[in-house]
Amino acid sequence: MGFRLPRIVTAKQSLQRSSSTGNGASPKAIDVPKGYFAVYIGEEQKKRFVIPLSYLNQPSFQDLLSQAEEKFGYNHPMGGITIPCSEDYFLDVTERLNDS
Repeated sequence: MGFRLPRIVTAKQSLQRSSSTGNGASPKAIDVPKGYFAVYIGEEQKKRFVIPLSYLNQPSFQDLLSQAEEKFGYNHPMGGITIPCSEDYFLDVTERLNDS
């Protein structure tokens, strides 16, 4: 007889990164599980991340969305939300969201 402890999910496990096609075409929506959405991160080279919808309620993530709105308005060149920050900064913000 045994029991299982719930798995603790770290930022790198819950935050999934996938490669964009590089030609501006968006990957299929099937790549995004229910309860998540895709964002593109970077100023020059864009990387695609799949993140939980719950981040939308967090003030630090809303600040990132405000930056995206200032730069792109509602016209995102990658077909999804593009956030103009460094990958390191984005990972730092999302790690803090996972810790809270």
